[in-house]
Amino acid sequence: MPEQRSGARVGTAQRGPTGSPLLASRLTPPAPPEPVVARPRLLRRLDAGSAGPVTLVSAPAGWGKTTLLASWIRLVGGSAGEGAEVRPDGSVDAASRPVPAWVSVEVGDDGDRLWSYLAAALRDTVDAPEAGPVPDHPPRPDQLELLAAALAARERPVLLVLDDLHRVTDPAALTGLEFLLRHAEQRLRLVVGARAGLPLAVHRLRLAGELTEIGPDDLAFTDDEVADLFAAHGVHLPGAALRRLRERTGGWPAVLRFAALALHRQPDVTRWVERFGGDQPEIAGYLHEEVLAAVEPEARDMLRRTALAETVCADLADALTGRGDSGRVLADLAGDGGLLTRDDSRPPWYRCHPLLTDLLRAELSRVPDDELRELHLRAAGWYAHNGRPADALRHALTAGRWDLASEIFVAEWPELAPYDGAAPAGPAPTPPPPEAVRRDPEVALACAAERAQAGDGTAAAAHLRTAATHAGTLPVPHRDRFLRLATALELTLARLAGDPAEVRAAAARLVRNRIAPAGRTGGVATAEETPGPTGAGPRGGATEDADLRAFAGTALGLTELAEGQLPAGRFARALAAAREAGRPRTELVCASRSALLQAVRGELRAAEASAREALAMPACQGWACRVDCGYAYLALAVVALHRDQPEEAAANLALAAPATGEERDGRPSGARVPAGEATAAAVAALCRAWLRHDQGDPAAAQRLLAEARARTADRPGGSELAHLLVAADADLRADRGDLDGARGLLAEPVRDRAEPVEPLAVALARVELRAGDARAAGRTLPDWQAPEAAAWPLPVRLEAGLLDAVLAQRGGDERRAGRLLEQVLDLAAPEGFRRVFLRAGPGARDLLAAHLDTGTAHWSTVSDLVRGADEPTERVPVEPGPTLDEPLTERELTILRYLQSILSNVEIASELSLSVNTVKTHVRNIYRKLDATRRREAVRRARELRLI
Repeated sequence: MPEQRSGARVGTAQRGPTGSPLLASRLTPPAPPEPVVARPRLLRRLDAGSAGPVTLVSAPAGWGKTTLLASWIRLVGGSAGEGAEVRPDGSVDAASRPVPAWVSVEVGDDGDRLWSYLAAALRDTVDAPEAGPVPDHPPRPDQLELLAAALAARERPVLLVLDDLHRVTDPAALTGLEFLLRHAEQRLRLVVGARAGLPLAVHRLRLAGELTEIGPDDLAFTDDEVADLFAAHGVHLPGAALRRLRERTGGWPAVLRFAALALHRQPDVTRWVERFGGDQPEIAGYLHEEVLAAVEPEARDMLRRTALAETVCADLADALTGRGDSGRVLADLAGDGGLLTRDDSRPPWYRCHPLLTDLLRAELSRVPDDELRELHLRAAGWYAHNGRPADALRHALTAGRWDLASEIFVAEWPELAPYDGAAPAGPAPTPPPPEAVRRDPEVALACAAERAQAGDGTAAAAHLRTAATHAGTLPVPHRDRFLRLATALELTLARLAGDPAEVRAAAARLVRNRIAPAGRTGGVATAEETPGPTGAGPRGGATEDADLRAFAGTALGLTELAEGQLPAGRFARALAAAREAGRPRTELVCASRSALLQAVRGELRAAEASAREALAMPACQGWACRVDCGYAYLALAVVALHRDQPEEAAANLALAAPATGEERDGRPSGARVPAGEATAAAVAALCRAWLRHDQGDPAAAQRLLAEARARTADRPGGSELAHLLVAADADLRADRGDLDGARGLLAEPVRDRAEPVEPLAVALARVELRAGDARAAGRTLPDWQAPEAAAWPLPVRLEAGLLDAVLAQRGGDERRAGRLLEQVLDLAAPEGFRRVFLRAGPGARDLLAAHLDTGTAHWSTVSDLVRGADEPTERVPVEPGPTLDEPLTERELTILRYLQSILSNVEIASELSLSVNTVKTHVRNIYRKLDATRRREAVRRARELRLI
């Protein structure tokens, strides 16, 4: 328990400046609610943060700020080890142990009242004859100087916890406290619990590196903590239900406690969890009283009206509310109350917590039907004019505007396909009346497209059948268009159902019946035009032909990718067609996949260009989702790995984690993993395996590779990706000395050669050479110079050529070895390959060293590689572009890429195995060079300069 200092916490004997009593309960941390869930990860964060000037625990109501601080301060006050410096011999320096003090701030605390409690909390810690008494009212400058000097002279720092400091609305009341922080020589350690809108100079502290922040993402319960909480309440939840509840609540501690109490009364806990939402009476009451009660009526009306959208920007909010100041109100709600979270896009987009959205939508459902339809119609119009056709279609159907829904579908159908897997978008809109479908069967197609987007294949197929029954009434040109659109929907449903054969059949039908552009032979030459919902003009035959090629090519490419193939050419052709048709979302899907496949095949320059092009597409349009960006970051990771840039590879892998389903600290990284995502996840696992191998941890590398192979176990056995994974597995086994195990993986498929197995044959040749059988290696090695070898992935071809050169050298043919090595360098140099040479073993290094003496057109590269085989090569700083006065170093560029993520400086330091202070120094340098004052501004500036 904290120390009980005389006079500081005894009854109500103390008096404030007006004679009113000081409550002892405000000077003592409250007892945490039972049962208490141990949260050592957060206690360690507080321990680390309290070594600096200010620690801020900031979150909305109910996120466990007070509970966490009260639990921690009791440990600090009751344990000599907590918060104390540890000597090299393991003993504790008691003089360094902070002296804890606590003040609970209440509504209405002005400067006099606040300093009365500060005086009571600090009096026994700093009173000294030369300092005089601690002032119990806002101190004069001379009193502050004496107090700061007394604090600075202390051997043991003072740890002051101010809980609910946001209740102080006058910044002047805290002026004296900020003075003490600046001049007490870090003997005052301030830990603050607050909601947003804190009247401290947070930005200055953050910029100076003097602030440790713990926010809602940190306070959110992890899966393990949720399980501990429910176990403490005597409630057992199945794993799936537990994860669902955590996802639905976002880990909100207070809401999870409500759920734990409510589940005691539920006979079917799984069913209750599935129906759990913010509109349930207990949760709704809490949200009304603790969250919405302090919101101004006009702002609350905005929250309610904008709740029909998943995310909202200022322009959309203006359209829904008729206001002109939505940007300011949204920013205030995100800043002061923490009711909204915002992203880093320009303009920013805001999101309510899912439970609060449930409550607001329940309120919205009680407004008159005409008003609600008008809101949906406004939303449909805004989305249609701003590149969000899927949202526009859903709101048009909900508003009952069947003509507008049909118009949106016909004009935008390629952009409506759930390329990245269906994302549930709420309940189905009311279906159109039969007369509306008879009058225009494409209305039913629009309904089918909306349900396909929501992942409801059964309902989508029913709408499609309904549409087909009325197709015969259409005139011939209109009927042809209907059949093409219906076929496109059949293809979409086949993809969602995981039926590759039907995908291929539907794609063949779609392309066979496509419109031929005017002047081109074959197909149906027609000038049929399709008006768009925004009145932007017609889409003629040539454009619709490009639409069909882009749509069919993308669907086939995604299907082949899910099967473990690497259809780079397929995506490249679909990408060209999408650009021709002006379909940005389809273009993004193809560009991001092309980037990854080009990287895997060794087309590093093209992969890098495609990835950066995909990342440069405007994320604010909604279709640039994290899955697509994840593919682009993963492509950059593969490129960096081949170029032997491990830090760069690790940084991009961390940014790609949402697309590949990786987890951090036991929590999902935040993105759904679509059905075809196993290929990307396997590539990411392969990259991580090689990074761990290069770090000297072959066992971890083997485990990661086993996971990668497991992800693709249900893919066709002869797929290109499967071959690359098996070859890597064999290499890892051989590196660990398991030559027989490596041969067992490779010998049979290479011997049978029922299909192209070049990666396996090259890997087997490498195993035979490791075993000392150069003759067997030569027999096994495929001809990497044959014309058909040009179709191999370039890394495989380079490995084969390098192995051929090593075999020639071992056979005594130095001239042939040098000639072969020069040819390999000719292939590798344009793409910047390094790792294939550095990780090829001592034989390759000897060959490279000998090549320097015989002469080479790649002298600087070979010299660099020979040095790099012994020690890390000094990198040249990357030039960021002509508009940046001082270039960023490679390390700074690596950290800059991490700044795009949600990782804190502590987590970035952990990822890169650096100290936090080193990361902070690099961040400050990045800010200075980019002329930025905060993370978001630095990221925006870097994107403008095309650095990331």
